[in-house]
Amino acid sequence: MRICELRQKEVINICTCASLGCVMDVEIDCKTGLVTDLIVPGPGRFSCWFGRDSTLSIPWKCICQIGDDIILVELPGKPGCP
Repeated sequence: MRICELRQKEVINICTCASLGCVMDVEIDCKTGLVTDLIVPGPGRFSCWFGRDSTLSIPWKCICQIGDDIILVELPGKPGCP
């Protein structure tokens, strides 16, 4: 799978069934060459009207499944998740 294909997929938190947005970028460990994190947009400042303050980094180990059009993730520390 190519990074450009990941950018077209929507990320869903399976604990809250909330959409986190689409993949913006990935973080790669230069020593191993492995993808370590997916980067998605952070929450909007005011109902997503005025842009975003930050990004959300999702560790690769939190990815449950990558489908044709979505990526299911389980984020630790969120209500309802271990």
